[in-house]
Amino acid sequence: MRRLAAGAAAVAVIVSACSGSSATPAPTAAASAAASAAPAASSAAASQAASSAPSQAAASLAACGTVNIADNPWVGYEADVAVVAYILKNDLGCTVNVKTLSEQVSWQGFPTGDVDVILENWGHEDLAKTYITDQKVAVDLGSQGNVGIIGWFLPKYYADAHPNLMNAYQQADPAKAVATALNAVASDFVSSESGGKGQLLDGDPSYVTNDEALVAGLGLNFKVVYSGSEAASDKAIQTAINAQKPILAYYWEPNWFDSQINNQMVHLSLPPYTAGCDSNTKSMTCDYPPYNLNKVASVSFINSGSPAVTMIKNFKWTNDDQNAVATDIALNKMTDDAAAKKWVDAHPDVWKAWLAGTGWTGN
Repeated sequence: MRRLAAGAAAVAVIVSACSGSSATPAPTAAASAAASAAPAASSAAASQAASSAPSQAAASLAACGTVNIADNPWVGYEADVAVVAYILKNDLGCTVNVKTLSEQVSWQGFPTGDVDVILENWGHEDLAKTYITDQKVAVDLGSQGNVGIIGWFLPKYYADAHPNLMNAYQQADPAKAVATALNAVASDFVSSESGGKGQLLDGDPSYVTNDEALVAGLGLNFKVVYSGSEAASDKAIQTAINAQKPILAYYWEPNWFDSQINNQMVHLSLPPYTAGCDSNTKSMTCDYPPYNLNKVASVSFINSGSPAVTMIKNFKWTNDDQNAVATDIALNKMTDDAAAKKWVDAHPDVWKAWLAGTGWTGN
């Protein structure tokens, strides 16, 4: 999982947790400079609320109108919005309003018209049932190309030193084996915020997370501690890696932060996910499912006749594409439009395919 800004108090808590002699810090690495995915908005995203003037190529198209795009609080999602908004504005002549909202609140905008599209949906079967199946105010627009993973991650140096921990999920009784292995090293992760237990660092509480239910279900001597944002989680992870200390963190892929830490965070596999194993929201023993990330749009937007509908239906890119744009935004401090333009200039064959069927006749 993002782009929420971390409060000074939250950052102080995380940093102090990381600096303790036997303690580990306190993510998702999620939100503005992330933190998704984990799972709060940047000034760059806010600057997109007003559209720029349409290009000459866009001027001859059917009227695009206004497109309201939800922007959820992690940098990877911001990258989606940056590129889609850039093309909508400059090639289709749309007015684009970017709405900085949490994942759950974004869906509430479908029946009111406040949100036309979510560009990166991480599951949310309950919300899909409410707004797609029951109320019929939204529709699934299919894959946006990214393959998502949510889970618990450790620094590679710690994983390499604890092969039994990393392989526990393969045992005959994976839940028991994983619990035994984690509890055996819980003291390595104690922080000033974890009350004598091992610390499991989560990010923004609005992210998709089963972590408290997993701690309960597996019977772990760990406490979930929320950093508050992607940025705060990333800071805690970076501090731990710099000091070569242990840290156990909620983390996700695609994640631009991987490149900054030289891909040092590795997935700690829990007992494998099976359909329905996460139905009890108070107690779970299985890992997160894989996510084929999709787009969701309001029925009113779909029926609007705007060429933006076709472009967004066609929008599809890779984890590497997203990470490249997110890195330019979060690490290289480029504005959303500048990062989008850089990617657009380098990948004309990809984005021009998204405009097929819109009536666009540009170069």
